[in-house]
Amino acid sequence: MARIWIKYFLMFIFVVLIQVLILNQLQISGYLNPYFYVLFILLLPVSTPRYLVLLLAFISGFSIDFFTDTPGLHAAATTMIGYLRTPVLYLVSGRGSDMAEYPTLKNNGLRWFLVYSVLLVLIHHFFLFYMEVFSFTGFFRTLIRVIFSTILSVFVIVLSQFLIFRD
Repeated sequence: MARIWIKYFLMFIFVVLIQVLILNQLQISGYLNPYFYVLFILLLPVSTPRYLVLLLAFISGFSIDFFTDTPGLHAAATTMIGYLRTPVLYLVSGRGSDMAEYPTLKNNGLRWFLVYSVLLVLIHHFFLFYMEVFSFTGFFRTLIRVIFSTILSVFVIVLSQFLIFRD
């Protein structure tokens, strides 16, 4: 059991470093912002207690906030997906009947993982970007940013499942 948590600790360090050192430097036309660090919350074991998921989600978001000088935006968005993760898992899996312990692409298949990750990343981005502008004045501009960033983020997350997190 300790070995599994060491693996997740190393994954946390890896995704935060990739996000901060590489992906935060990419911002294409102000519409495409890939957020890879949410993968840490997506890949937590299904049996992880909800309070621990919320705590880890807050810590991962706060880590990004610390490095990007966005006071609480990422912490709030990741805590939101941490809270909604269990209902989304049940929505995608149908009450856990075919749900594996580890919600990865390898364990659940491409279609399942795409639906799961798109839903949570879309929620994250919607919450993050609308909290960032804190206005509905540019609603459609922000919505386009949410959609394009979700597509890019999910692409990077799925690609990582094929290249890095294969087990």
